[in-house]
Amino acid sequence: MEAGHSRTWWTIAKPNSPFYAVVIVCLVATLSYLAPKLAGALLSHPGTVWPLWPGCALLASVLLLVPQRIWPMVIPAAFAAFVLYDLEAGVPIGSIAWFIPANTVQVLATALCLRYLFDGVPRLNSVRALSKYLFFAVLLAPFAAAFLSAFGIQGDYWTSWRISFLSEMLAFVTLTPAILGWASNGPAWARKSRAYHLEFALLIAALALLSYITFTASESSSSPVLLYSLVPFLLWAALRFGPVGVSTSMIVVAFLSIWGAVHDRGPFTNGEPLDSVLSLQLFLIFTAMPFMVLAALAEERKQAEQALRESEERLRLAVNAGRMYAFEWDPATDVIVRSGQCADILNWMGDPTRDTGRQFVARVHPDDREAYASPQTWLTSDDPNYQASYRVLRPDGSVIWLEANGRVLFDDQGKRQRIIGLVADVTERKLVEEALSSLSRRLIEAQEQERARIARELHDDLSQRMALLQIGLGQFEQDTTGFSSEARQQLHDIAELCREVSTSIHDLSHQIHPFKLDILGLVASLAGSCKEFSNQHNLQVQFVHDDIPRQIPKEVTLCLFRIVQEALRNVVKHSGAAEAKVELSGHGDRIDLCVSDSGVGFDPASAKGEVGLGLISMQERLRLVGGRLSVESEPSHGTRIRVRIPLHSTDAQVPNVGKARQAGA
Repeated sequence: MEAGHSRTWWTIAKPNSPFYAVVIVCLVATLSYLAPKLAGALLSHPGTVWPLWPGCALLASVLLLVPQRIWPMVIPAAFAAFVLYDLEAGVPIGSIAWFIPANTVQVLATALCLRYLFDGVPRLNSVRALSKYLFFAVLLAPFAAAFLSAFGIQGDYWTSWRISFLSEMLAFVTLTPAILGWASNGPAWARKSRAYHLEFALLIAALALLSYITFTASESSSSPVLLYSLVPFLLWAALRFGPVGVSTSMIVVAFLSIWGAVHDRGPFTNGEPLDSVLSLQLFLIFTAMPFMVLAALAEERKQAEQALRESEERLRLAVNAGRMYAFEWDPATDVIVRSGQCADILNWMGDPTRDTGRQFVARVHPDDREAYASPQTWLTSDDPNYQASYRVLRPDGSVIWLEANGRVLFDDQGKRQRIIGLVADVTERKLVEEALSSLSRRLIEAQEQERARIARELHDDLSQRMALLQIGLGQFEQDTTGFSSEARQQLHDIAELCREVSTSIHDLSHQIHPFKLDILGLVASLAGSCKEFSNQHNLQVQFVHDDIPRQIPKEVTLCLFRIVQEALRNVVKHSGAAEAKVELSGHGDRIDLCVSDSGVGFDPASAKGEVGLGLISMQERLRLVGGRLSVESEPSHGTRIRVRIPLHSTDAQVPNVGKARQAGA
């Protein structure tokens, strides 16, 4: 996370109340006066150049921590405190007139940019977040403000610009991260252990002592050897305490180094005062930044480890809640290691958490074993995932269904290192699917039986009666002596209507149940059905067949016939096409069917979730015979319904067992 959306720990109970605004304004005004007062105490005399100006860094931090609605009250109060201190320090009115707009630009640019980028209080716990902060708060805002504040500093303009830029930059490197870090992480630090707090206190005490020895205890010296002694402690702060530890440590180092420099002590007192201050500023800035980056990297690693632990914990809970276990297979040793949850699922004798791929293959159901154990070459670094369903034999003779989801890990040379994954006991799901499949099969069979009964009723009863009626009307029409021409015409119309009804009943009986299918076979029945459909619906249907086996299971024949009927009805209802094509082809162990048209088509992605009853019926029929259905369509480019049905499937429920190899699960 780059920003904290929760309320900071120091806010009072009702941040929308007027009392809250008054307290914040008074507190900011007091701090804005005392901060430069304290910083001024570091200077040996008023004419000394400021190495660090804390006012804008403090105010920008406060603006990021308080509601934006009270900014119009907080900013004038802080600026009034700045002006009061400058007047007491003897700063000319002309200089103050330049400092006010410079501070305004710097504070507003920093606060607005950071609030927009972080959507809340910035947390510098990642390299990305730190980069944003360093660019906008440490570099851009002080860089722009220095062009104005340089006019308020006596001396050469560019020298004054450099003084203003580096003093503000140093403040935003040290003070602002510490204030924001403690404001955001205060509750978390309070919950840390006492040992953690004592360790942090020891770090600060040791760093303060070492900084005192380095920067203030000795007279001016050009030897910077003692500066290197700070590195281990700053590493300690970065790796153990993160951005808050680094920023707090840098405040201690900056305070003591500046105090020593302005009192002619330490390694930064050689040469002219301006050069000494420049050396000190550059030392502090370029010391703080690398350790801030290191702290951000350490925090990113901690967050990644925490996310990994949480993911592992969720996985453990999911594994415990469901009947599943994790596994890892080493191809080099053929050893499979499983998590402890496998004991209850597999119910094997001995230790089921560890065996070999060959041993596991021996436990796979004989019908699934050959496909499961056969070598596969499709697992590559580009396609390392697999999913497989198979049956396993238990020692008590029971059979369970397992579903494995795994991933193959490869080395740089593309050689398999290991396979990891999860295996779930899906026996109950398979039993439910089997029950649903059986129910669907019975429903379809009952539907076909009822259709056959209705078709027989239409063909053997109503159709015969209509035939007798048609014969009677024909005989009566031949003997119409004494009838007027109008009566004869009416009788002729009735006879024609009778013939049409008789034809419709005959066609309907064949549509409801294709008796020809049992007598003539699939090819002849489809050819006749396509011809009848063309005559009835003004649709040119082309039927093409190739290499269709003579012996086809009855359920497959009926399934293909019904799918062609439904697909052609969809062409008439939805496509608006004048032509359609039915292609039926045999390929040894399977039959392929394609019904295509050149109509309006549709976008399958936008139509997802809106599958009609016709397609649902097709899918259900195909599922019962182990077939597959795919729909291809594009707007203005027609639609193609493709069907593939295996003729010699050993088990329709195990289509991908071979992909598991000996990974095992």
